[in-house]
Amino acid sequence: MLKQLPKRVAPSPDMPLTSPSATVKELQFDNYQLGYTILDKGIVFRLFAPQADEVILEVFDHYEQTSGSRFKMTKDEKGIWNYHHTTGRMLGKWYGYSLHKNEESLFFEQTEYLIADPWSKHVTSRNHYLGFAKTKIIEEKAFDWEGDDFLAPKDPRDLVIYETHIKDMVAHPSAKTYVQGIYNDFREAEVGGINYLKTLGVNAVEFLPLQKFAYYEPPFNEKIEGGLTNTWNLYARNYWGYMTSFFFAPETIYASDATLEEKEIIGRTDAASAELKELVKALHKEEITVIMDVVYNHASQYDLNPLKYTDKGHYFRTNELGQYLNDSWTGNDIETQTEYSRKLIVESIKYWMTEYHIDGFRFDLAGILDWETVDLIKKEAQKINPNVILIAEPWGGEYKPAGFSDHGWASWNDRIRNGLKGYDPVFNKGFILGEWSHGTTRFALENFIRGTLESAEHGLFNSSKDSVNYIESHDGYTLGDFIRIALNPAKKEKVFKKKSVSTKLTKKELKVAKLGALSLFVSQGITMIHAGQEWARAKVITDHTGKDPNAGKLDHDSYNKDNGTNWLNFNEIKLNQELFDYYLGLIELRKSSPALRKAKPEEIVFKVYKDPLHITFSVEGISSGDSYDYFISLNANTKSDHEIDLPKGSWEVVADGKQVDSSGINRIQKVYNVAASSSVVLRKLRVSPS
Repeated sequence: MLKQLPKRVAPSPDMPLTSPSATVKELQFDNYQLGYTILDKGIVFRLFAPQADEVILEVFDHYEQTSGSRFKMTKDEKGIWNYHHTTGRMLGKWYGYSLHKNEESLFFEQTEYLIADPWSKHVTSRNHYLGFAKTKIIEEKAFDWEGDDFLAPKDPRDLVIYETHIKDMVAHPSAKTYVQGIYNDFREAEVGGINYLKTLGVNAVEFLPLQKFAYYEPPFNEKIEGGLTNTWNLYARNYWGYMTSFFFAPETIYASDATLEEKEIIGRTDAASAELKELVKALHKEEITVIMDVVYNHASQYDLNPLKYTDKGHYFRTNELGQYLNDSWTGNDIETQTEYSRKLIVESIKYWMTEYHIDGFRFDLAGILDWETVDLIKKEAQKINPNVILIAEPWGGEYKPAGFSDHGWASWNDRIRNGLKGYDPVFNKGFILGEWSHGTTRFALENFIRGTLESAEHGLFNSSKDSVNYIESHDGYTLGDFIRIALNPAKKEKVFKKKSVSTKLTKKELKVAKLGALSLFVSQGITMIHAGQEWARAKVITDHTGKDPNAGKLDHDSYNKDNGTNWLNFNEIKLNQELFDYYLGLIELRKSSPALRKAKPEEIVFKVYKDPLHITFSVEGISSGDSYDYFISLNANTKSDHEIDLPKGSWEVVADGKQVDSSGINRIQKVYNVAASSSVVLRKLRVSPS
């Protein structure tokens, strides 16, 4: 039965109010972090809210309580409100803040709702777009990591990253889960989760956001407070998680005590924290690096986000009228240059590393971040783990992958994505489809394969270490759907009544999918694939509302669908088993062939052919410590074969248009015929000089 939502309550002047304790002046509050700190004697609460004229701390014995014990906080010269509670037990209780400003301001948002602590390590909330979050006071227990430490290679090019939403890999019945909670499911699933990552052979997983986010949006087409009507999100969900509410707290909706029933309470216990740590530990035991997608460019938009209600003018970029700037196209932009925004970002990264053993971070729309913050993140994170992985999505406001490379970060490489695949499946196709995207030339594509180096055409990076190469991510169409539409534009608007019909690749689609996969895996840098890419999964819109006019069509923006649109159906693998096996072979080949990922630029030599769609090159394995040299040919011509002359000696085929086998397929000499829309990788054992 749905419980009644909390009412909007302003603090009553006749409610009992406790003044600060007598020890306030004796305590050096600057010694303590923001949020709460448990001491031997008592507990300290600290909140940055310089514009507020009054802040009341309210503590509750139970989450459901609408009124609790109220304590008046004191403000210091830095704009931080402090309270030291010395009597009574606080552990296991909940708290929030009521803030008041005497005069209205364009840069301070007032609300009569209770606001949870921006530095919450754990929050309890309701399944409602406002969230009604309260901070739970927990004493962080000494988790038994069993000797676990960070797991990140010295050279990030050794990674094969698998980007996934944590729930996508365990929600479908084909994942075969038998426990409660998404974190636990991922750890224990018979087919999905960790076991599936082991089947693939990838050595890194990149989770979409796991920080506490606003899963619910306002009901569709219903007017809410302030006169706003949700006309944009039919499903009223932020399934992907790119609307962070609390940057230190784990998402509770994935815990074993969670429910999706609307208006119900989630996060009563600290199960989310313990279960996420168990998951990270289990992944590390399987030699899988853990990367977490984090969102510091904007904050949640429609819930009671604490940054908005403690100091909007400090935490957000606004114009002279106090309106949110929106260069990120997400509703608001965080002002990363201010002291406490920067502090929140850096300290939360450090916290996720020390408390959860996270090995690396992918920063969403990182073009919003200022360079001082970028450098400080790296400096502080490397103190904890010198090999920490820092990856930028280098746009959002500004496009600056070259800048991130100068500052020692890696970035998603959209140029190799567009060069190989294209930007639009109808109007802007790429190399693997026999065309050139956005004026990309053969010479630019050669540079993409070398690592998209700044010194050459269309280059971005100082080193291939800084290039995260991908042709599919959570954004946009899946690679499989992109190819389906590119080869048959009618599929863009086609309604598929059976998902299996959309998933099964035609022979031509399969050839292009393989060419794309091999082109990606022989490019220098860091390789990333997206969940389901390995069998060209189709994202067919599954409509549980009965109101989606696009139901049955291929989806290019599934951020709001917590259903079969996104969930991986592992039974579909058999529909494209040949492609799946091809990816398994490529993953193994790349991991066992250092020259394919970290050769020096001068060790990669391209041949010149009349047809620019014939890309053929050799790779020496000397500097990378590879025992082999390689000869690779990519034929994107959709109609004609390509005959290549091989260098002297006997060459072993390890990948062709049919299969990939790192133990070898066959041996040839002199010439090799590369079929249309196909490719080949050959290798030869290098003879050391006598």
